[in-house]
Amino acid sequence: MFMPLSHTTPPCLPINCQPACCNDRNSRLLKSFVKERIDKHKEDWNPSESRDFIDCYLQEIAKDNGNGIFQEENLMACAVDLLLAGTETTSTTIRWALLYMAMYPEIQARVQAEIDTVIGQGRQPALDDRSNMPYTSAVIHEVQRKSNIVPFGVPRMTVKDTVVDGFRIPKGTTVLTNLTSVMFDQNEWETPDAFNPGHFLKDGQFWKRESFVPFAIGKRSCPGELLARTELFLFFTALLQKFTFQVPPDTTLGLQFKLGITLTPKPYKICAVPR
Repeated sequence: MFMPLSHTTPPCLPINCQPACCNDRNSRLLKSFVKERIDKHKEDWNPSESRDFIDCYLQEIAKDNGNGIFQEENLMACAVDLLLAGTETTSTTIRWALLYMAMYPEIQARVQAEIDTVIGQGRQPALDDRSNMPYTSAVIHEVQRKSNIVPFGVPRMTVKDTVVDGFRIPKGTTVLTNLTSVMFDQNEWETPDAFNPGHFLKDGQFWKRESFVPFAIGKRSCPGELLARTELFLFFTALLQKFTFQVPPDTTLGLQFKLGITLTPKPYKICAVPR
């Protein structure tokens, strides 16, 4: 619980930043929601017009009458995977972002100044604003680099005997990529262990570095990268447009983490002060 705030402290909204419990009840609710959406799609499905992933999958089921790998059970599993992968990573990154903003108020103030200049308070942020907000983009990228929420990427498996840099990797070997070694490489980053948005700025403009690989690279990189980048910009900008995030009285924030599906900050509390 928070200690009472003094009369001189601006009114704020206490936020308890911790992940929702992923239990059996939530799992059942998620599966029930996905099944409802699939059933709704089946009711008004038009085979000649694909609106989304579910429609495309229903087309594949119809092609082989459900006798192959394209079955409704697999469709539900894939849809659940997409929902989890599309929410867990983004929400975790936002939790890291708010933590860093509370810990580095001078960086937060500079982001808000850019928001006020480009967007103001009269409308919501739009994706088109991103190209005019190099510092905000740099901060978001630095949050991703420094928080490093998927340090070893997603496991892969070799489909044939492979030789990489002279090392033989037999078929069927599980392979993990050490993304941490790239995003904290002292030869690539000026201050790899510091939270420094300047890593992504060059002559005042946003600079995307080749060593920035939170989504991995190549044909097996994260298929949701475009969506994630869009979500992060809009959510982060909208939050800082309306709130200033502060450390509560008599509270010390840290960067302790725990490793689960992703590398997440340990639960913390901050104040969201309306601007």
